[in-house]
Amino acid sequence: MFKIIFATGNKGKVNEIREILKDLDAEVITMKEAGIEIDVEENGTTYEENAILKAKAIMEASGCLTLADDSGLEIDYLGKEPGIHSARYMGHDTSYDIKNKNFIDKLEGVPDEQRTARFVCAIAAAFPDGRIETVRATMEGQIAHEIAGGNGFGFDPIFFLPDRGCTSAEITSEEKNEISHRGKALRLMKDRLVEMGVLK
Repeated sequence: MFKIIFATGNKGKVNEIREILKDLDAEVITMKEAGIEIDVEENGTTYEENAILKAKAIMEASGCLTLADDSGLEIDYLGKEPGIHSARYMGHDTSYDIKNKNFIDKLEGVPDEQRTARFVCAIAAAFPDGRIETVRATMEGQIAHEIAGGNGFGFDPIFFLPDRGCTSAEITSEEKNEISHRGKALRLMKDRLVEMGVLK
């Protein structure tokens, strides 16, 4: 079976990715499962640049088609913070409980119409022949007034979906995959790979 490496060690992401790509004639494996342990410095200035840096590094180490994503939360009221720095915001080892409370506190008293935010995901595919493909997708919402929900991971418990009346941590993983930035981007990349004849 055709193998695709996805350059992440995040279990939440891996589960989402495998669920979305399960109907492809390909096996999605992680860097660790491929026996690759390299730390790629994400010093790009855009989501796409960071995704490409990761995908290329793992592809060069493995010789396999590699997908990598870079994603982040953009809060309009805070000048689109934390953006591409989302994973490293307040330090690599700071828990999302602390990060989430920080944003709830920063937006205290800010009305709903000014709490607009989005999740952004860019996915890069690095091919052994040197080709690079990228896609980008978003999920629009607001910053909630309080932390809620036990599903999802990261900033999901503070990302409010007005049309559903709850946070993205209060919906099922199946529902989230349908509407999430990563789900949309993965489907775009899946379509791109099928169009290119790489996958069936």
